[in-house]
Amino acid sequence: MLRRRLEAALHCLFLLLGSFLVVESAIGVNWGTISFHKMKPSTVVDLLKSNRVEKVKLFDADSRVLKALMGSGIQVMVGIPNEMLASLSSSSLASDLWVRQNVSSYVVKGGVDIRYVAVGNEPFLTSYNGEYQSYIMPALLNIQQSLAKANLASYVKLVVPCNADAYESSLPSQGAFRPELTQLMTQIVSFLNSNGSPFIVNIYPFLSLYGNSDFPQDYAFFEGTTHAVTDGSNVYYNAFDGNYDTLVSALTKIGFGQMPIVIGEVGWPTDGAMGANLTAARVFNQGLINHVLSNKGTPLRPGVPPVDVYLFSLLDEGAKSVLPGNFERHWGIFSFDGQAKYPLNLGLGNKVLKNAKNVEYLPSRWCVANPFRDLTDVTNHIKLACSVADCSTLNYGGSCNGIGAKGNISYAFNSYYQLQMQNEKSCEFDGLGMITFRDPSIGECRFLVGVTDNRSLSSHSSGESALIWVSILWVFWTLIL
Repeated sequence: MLRRRLEAALHCLFLLLGSFLVVESAIGVNWGTISFHKMKPSTVVDLLKSNRVEKVKLFDADSRVLKALMGSGIQVMVGIPNEMLASLSSSSLASDLWVRQNVSSYVVKGGVDIRYVAVGNEPFLTSYNGEYQSYIMPALLNIQQSLAKANLASYVKLVVPCNADAYESSLPSQGAFRPELTQLMTQIVSFLNSNGSPFIVNIYPFLSLYGNSDFPQDYAFFEGTTHAVTDGSNVYYNAFDGNYDTLVSALTKIGFGQMPIVIGEVGWPTDGAMGANLTAARVFNQGLINHVLSNKGTPLRPGVPPVDVYLFSLLDEGAKSVLPGNFERHWGIFSFDGQAKYPLNLGLGNKVLKNAKNVEYLPSRWCVANPFRDLTDVTNHIKLACSVADCSTLNYGGSCNGIGAKGNISYAFNSYYQLQMQNEKSCEFDGLGMITFRDPSIGECRFLVGVTDNRSLSSHSSGESALIWVSILWVFWTLIL
């Protein structure tokens, strides 16, 4: 009896001390995999470890990715895509199966340190017109029960990543959830709070700047602004803090003003739109990291920064939809092949980013426009190539926008050729394309060479020597032009 009382007293003491501890933010990354050119997951995990990244957020539960994370010590958030919410909300058997296959089978000794399960991804976006709203609470309840059956409910926490459009206001202090969401958000936040889960929000100052020509550019960054927002006695010098405190106000209005907050996505793209470039991305991301790790917090939460911040994103994803904009494929702090785009100190021990090692590239060759052919009828070929491959950098604001007509043709041809794993026939284009061994990259416009994850490659060429001679002729031709 005495021993039990002592244990209980110690437990209370630890809880009391814990309430006075200052929790510092941790920097993690989003690892998206919607790419034409995928490195081996083990190579990506090595990249995370070499950069001392200890937290990673996934958008699904890809078995190859999870297997690569086994034994890494990296804390993981796995995601449930919105398309799966209907079945998981209506069937406890479905949720049991999902948890068994994607969580409990990995949370074992020497396995994957799964800390969160993200139930949906921005399911309340206004563009979804309420399609997923009715599924969230039933899915949360089913998956929570499934975690309990697997004895994981106290370790693996459920979360619902929300876009910042779930709340609105003209000033941070007036923040409130959208009227049609208020009742549902109250239920969700109450559930999250009772289970020790944080509120996850995605904040994108870039999108505010991109979507509003009147938005003050310097307010999107952390370098100071001439457009500070005064809200009563509080002054906001950057859009991130203003957005964050709008959420704090919204949570306060429904009775959860002290709810822990995690930033699920935040970042700046490097290509595909005006304002999306290497310099802006470096300044924003470094400013964000320095701001968060300073532990200054925000006017409504001084000294209390977000619990975790997940940068968006680790790698470029060249197969993402460009419906929101061509920049969607260029959020990575690393290019698709794990090469750092710009100097960045994550505050995790390394002063600069370290590149991926042992990346398995395809041979160093490219498909370009044949300088000996009339290119008048090339339009349909470009449309075909770019309807399949990624040509987003060729558009207005992109890094390859100014390389000229022939450069555009070559870029389109090469993007398709690399996507087809350098199959020789994929560079024919009715004789308008040719293969070269000379890198046709121009300035900041990079003509990529694909990577391979050891899948069997198509036959590249039946006549390697012929390709070499054609390449020599192409070099000679470009030199005399």
